[in-house]
Amino acid sequence: MNRFNVRKVAVLGAGVMGAQIAAHLVNVGVPVLLFDLPAKEGSKNGTVLKALDGLKKLKPSPIGVASDLALIQPANYDEHLGLLAGCDLVIEAIAERLDWKLDLYTRIAPHLSAHAIVASNTSGLSITQLAAVLPASIQPRFCGIHFFNPPRYMQLVELIPAPSTDAAVLDELETFVTRCLGKGVVRAKDTPNFVANRIGIAGMLGTIQEALNYGLTYDVVDDLTGKKLGRASSGTFRTADVVGIDTLDHVVKTLQDNLGPDDSNDPFYASYATPPAVARLLADGALGQKSQAGFFKKVGKDILRFDLDANDGKGGYVPAGAKADAVIDRILKKPAPERLKLLRESSNPQAQFLWAILRNGFHYAAVHLAEVAESAREVDLAMRWGFGMKQGVFELWQEAGWQQVAGWVKDDIDAGKALCSAPLPDWVFDGRTGVHTPEGSWSAAQSKLLARSGLPVYARQHFPEALAGEGAKPFITAGTEIFKNDEIRLWTLDGEVLIASITSKMHLIGPGVIEGLLKAVELAEAGYDGLVIWSGDEPFSAGANLEAMLPTFMKLGAKGIAPEIKKLQDALLRLRYAGVPSVAAMRGLALGGGCEIAVHCARRVAHMETYVGLVEVGVGLVPGGGGLTYIARRAAEAAAAVDSSDLLAFVKDGFQAAATATVGTSALESRKLGYLLKDDVIVAHKDELLFIAIAQVKAMAASNWRAPLKGLFAVAGRSGIATIKVQLVGMRDGGFISAHDFHIASLIADVVCGGEVEAGAQVSEEYLMALERKHFCSLLEHPKSQERIMGLLQTGKPVRN
Repeated sequence: MNRFNVRKVAVLGAGVMGAQIAAHLVNVGVPVLLFDLPAKEGSKNGTVLKALDGLKKLKPSPIGVASDLALIQPANYDEHLGLLAGCDLVIEAIAERLDWKLDLYTRIAPHLSAHAIVASNTSGLSITQLAAVLPASIQPRFCGIHFFNPPRYMQLVELIPAPSTDAAVLDELETFVTRCLGKGVVRAKDTPNFVANRIGIAGMLGTIQEALNYGLTYDVVDDLTGKKLGRASSGTFRTADVVGIDTLDHVVKTLQDNLGPDDSNDPFYASYATPPAVARLLADGALGQKSQAGFFKKVGKDILRFDLDANDGKGGYVPAGAKADAVIDRILKKPAPERLKLLRESSNPQAQFLWAILRNGFHYAAVHLAEVAESAREVDLAMRWGFGMKQGVFELWQEAGWQQVAGWVKDDIDAGKALCSAPLPDWVFDGRTGVHTPEGSWSAAQSKLLARSGLPVYARQHFPEALAGEGAKPFITAGTEIFKNDEIRLWTLDGEVLIASITSKMHLIGPGVIEGLLKAVELAEAGYDGLVIWSGDEPFSAGANLEAMLPTFMKLGAKGIAPEIKKLQDALLRLRYAGVPSVAAMRGLALGGGCEIAVHCARRVAHMETYVGLVEVGVGLVPGGGGLTYIARRAAEAAAAVDSSDLLAFVKDGFQAAATATVGTSALESRKLGYLLKDDVIVAHKDELLFIAIAQVKAMAASNWRAPLKGLFAVAGRSGIATIKVQLVGMRDGGFISAHDFHIASLIADVVCGGEVEAGAQVSEEYLMALERKHFCSLLEHPKSQERIMGLLQTGKPVRN
């Protein structure tokens, strides 16, 4: 593993991207300096301080825990350039002006350390031109680094070398960005807009043009080009609003300015013209989400769409909400070969539109592959990670039947239906069945297959995100299988650590999961170093399978459910007191029962974007798998650690989190809520979870880890319950919570405070779990809770009653 040590990073430019990059560096524990121009009034760091304050208002939040923004050190170019000497990585993220960037490089060059990597966060400017102004000693350590917005959440980072960039520097930076920042790296060539924006923005322009051709409105297009097509739910025009109409225009202008009308530069040049609607929105200052108006705007509860022809051609907003035709929905659910054939042959304008944008995408990507990327892999991963596509353009083409689709595209080009007359490259018709194979992906530039990167950092990814055609073995069939039922699979990669993977839908917890967890502990104790609970993809677990409980409840009532809840509680206690260490490897949602599984493990390894919470109140219930018992026990342990007898002071935060169904919106926040502990590990890259979880188990086993000893612990008792209920009465009488909310919260207070016992009384986990079970079952029979349960099962939305 490369040991390039990034001890501190400087980010130059506190604009939208620079400030958010700095925030993400803090998320992963990297010290960061955030520079900008000195403010004209007040503190010279005022520009940066204002930018940091602005981050608090962004949704979704760029920072895992809001208070961590204070860890970003503000700086300005007048007073603090000397601090650059202590930085191992400098990321320039100022405005996309070549002259401004060159001027800044000249200014910072004398202050850089001899080993620092310097990278420009640009979405399309020439890296070669940017490198030219730097001293010769710095040029080998300079490259482009293109984060996608928002940097915390978007997986893609493009790395772009200049001709003078040292290959080892790129390897070092790719390792850091992958392992420490958790990103998916695509290496791009130094061409306008690089890979993702070159392919993606050209596709967006083509989509706008085809929408005009087929007379489709923006709302219908977004419905057609969102989840139904396997793309980001925001579709095309809503995505433009989120990105910013001005940003879209900037990227388009990069194409216009750098790719002339001469066909030798780009045969698709004519399709880069600024769409009339974009020009009008820009003129009106309607820049999208940032200005509350773009292709769409919200007025009260109504969503309106822009119509260029409204108001006698002056443009204006009209009601939105139109959807795709039902027949299109049915077509899009077909397998790829049948789906594309039906779209192409249909007379429905919406189907014809979809075939047109797919055809244009295939055509464009094939013609430009040699120019923009080393292989088709970079294109498809860039579109997955940068534009939210489930499949890249080449993946879909290959799945639909390479030669058949190629023939269709050729026919449309010959018939003048395509965006330009450029023919498909000869390699498309060489008899191949696709571009992705187990041996590698096709490089049009080198006319051969290129294998994936062999950098050591990727050895940490047991099951990296794979492309269709690569032949990667899915985790669900990998390793040596030890046990399997309908809801869980127990298996091992190395014969040393047992892995439990929940396989039910949304990884919901039913009888099969409980059976499997008990079996996993038994097997792990008998022949393994320990147990990892890792379900491969998101979510870790969305909680208990309430729908599976309904038949038993309908037949036997709550008395039939109580034994099943007891089985879950017993299984989680068995997990907690197992003779070998257990690690929950968490990614995505860990709600309700999923949270309870995790907190009963010896340790947790969580991806940064892990959202943990006890959310049962949303369906009118209380946690039933030991979640409230965990809150009470952790409160007692925290109080004992500081020799405090004020147990209520330590239990109130946990009570509030459970009573309000608060979910940590990052692993960092989940730790603050107490669902992750100080010794738990937070991982930046989702594909490293299993590697690190296995390493944790082995380290714990090697250090002679022992399960905690069973014992009693103190609770706040009836006086604590009374204090909480006084506050709840005020909230109920003030109209902040309903009578049923009050009832549920009172039951939660009863459990976390230990029931009707004296303050400081010693209780066991089994005692508190019996209280949980009792209250859970009583709520199952409450009409208001039944309304909430049925509402969620029928609509997927919580019912407030």
